[in-house]
Order: sequence, then C-alpha cells, then structure tokens
Amino acid sequence: MRYLIRQRIFSFGDNFTIKDDQEYDRYIVQGKVFSLGDKLKIMDLDGNELFYIEQQIFRFLPEYFIYAGGQQMASVKKQLSFFTPKFIIESVNGSYDIEGNIFGYDFQIYKDGRMVAVINKKWFSFGDSYGVEIMDGEDHAFLLTLAIVIDQVLHDEQKRH
Repeated sequence: MRYLIRQRIFSFGDNFTIKDDQEYDRYIVQGKVFSLGDKLKIMDLDGNELFYIEQQIFRFLPEYFIYAGGQQMASVKKQLSFFTPKFIIESVNGSYDIEGNIFGYDFQIYKDGRMVAVINKKWFSFGDSYGVEIMDGEDHAFLLTLAIVIDQVLHDEQKRH
C-alpha cells in the first residue's frame, strides 16, 4: 500500500495526517509542543495511540525510542559516518537496515534482509511531501513511524547546518 505524508509547515508543533494514495486520511501524527526533544504520537483516526516516538536528549548522536502500549518496540540510533547517514535500528520485530540515497530522501527499508518499504521525498513550496510504499503483510503503522524518525533525524541535522 502507498501512503502520502504532507507535513504542514505552519502548524503549531509537528501535527499532520498520513493519507493513502487515494488521499484518504489513515493516521494522525501529533507532536508535543514545548518539550525537551522530539515527542510524537502516531494515532489511528479514532485517536487511539499506536506508537509513541521519544527523542533521547543529551546524546552525542541522535537517538530515538519507539513505544507501543508503553513498551519499547525499537530504538533508532544514528551512527557516526562521514559520507552517508547510517542508522542502527534495534527492534523486537526483527532486524532493520536502510539502503539508498538517504540525503536525496530516496531509500528502502529492509527487514531481515527483505525489502519492506520504499520512501521517496519530494519538496513542495510550502512543506515536505513523503511517498511511502509498504509491502503487504508488514506493520504499516510501525514502518511509517520508522520513516518519520529517520526523516526527523535528517531534518534536525539540516537545521543545525
């Protein structure tokens, strides 16, 4: 299934919806304003929290934890690298790797060596648009959460430079 994420650049906090390729709302992403570090909730359309993202502050390199039902499901840590961003993704769901042009926002997510998602990012005049295609049989909400974390790390780095 394909998803489109349009982040509203003028929103108060990091609030946006994730739509399917038919432009129907599928998920809500809600950020916390005035908090130390990034904190985001991924919710279904009824407002039920599916995943919670929390940035770990005071780290040399960016690190995020992903929770579901109060239990840590994954950690995403940026590795020290000189040419292309690399991530260590540890998850109870399996082993995840990122390949492709991360700087160009055109990359794939692999789970246990098998491609499970393709992410493409296109720039528009008033915000970012993300295309995410997820293979059948995968946890769509989790992979969308993972894509948001990776983008958040890259976006924060761009703001610093």
